Amino acid sequence: MLYRLQRHALPIKAHFRTSLVLAYAVPAPVLRPLLPAGLTLDTYGNFGFLAIALVETQHLRPSFVPARLGMNFFLSGYRIFTRYQTTAGRTLRGLRILRSDTNRSSMQMFGNLLTHYHYERSQFRVRSTEQRYEVEVTTPDGRADLHVEADLSTQTVALPAGSPFADLKEARKFAGPLPFTFDYEKQTHSIIRVEGVRQRWDPRPVSVIVHQNRFLEQDPFRGAGAILANAFYLEDVPYSWRPGIRERLQ
Repeated sequence: MLYRLQRHALPIKAHFRTSLVLAYAVPAPVLRPLLPAGLTLDTYGNFGFLAIALVETQHLRPSFVPARLGMNFFLSGYRIFTRYQTTAGRTLRGLRILRSDTNRSSMQMFGNLLTHYHYERSQFRVRSTEQRYEVEVTTPDGRADLHVEADLSTQTVALPAGSPFADLKEARKFAGPLPFTFDYEKQTHSIIRVEGVRQRWDPRPVSVIVHQNRFLEQDPFRGAGAILANAFYLEDVPYSWRPGIRERLQ
């Protein structure tokens, strides 16, 4: 049965060459209905957060496979910041995936076979210099077309105008990725949690211009008043994922 394959059974390794993460503050009542049983919204004041991660990934493979045989691809992912309480009573912060886009057909196929991350095959155009990092994403249904440009030329960056965060220290707590990703398995009424392990994690705030973000133009985000709360950029991050753990909900 397909759902058994989607439990992240294998340990995975990869290398993030670059990653740009935008976090949008969205009124909590808009995001709560998008979460399955077992997950609660991770909030700051009256807001929950939708993160958009743009990641240039290298050498993705099962951890026992040599890096040279791994897969290289570009990824855009849409995630909600959430919390989950384990059966042992521990509260974990993590991400609930709404949608993923990739430029590789093989990643789309294996990603949808082995995860619940909803991969679409899309086109990516990346322009990168020491001063600027620009990404354009064209999706097959047009619902997640994205064009964003980040200024890498300065080290002193203020929070975006209107951000609910008091300072960059608070914003950094919602810079993603969080340690865990959560899937809901409806066939068994269970949560699948996958723990990510990162190295050299030092995201730096950047100023961005979002030329287009079609994802926020669709329901339920249309007219919800989403606010760009922070933007962080990082490079050269070794990353791995431990095998998934399934816990049946009460």
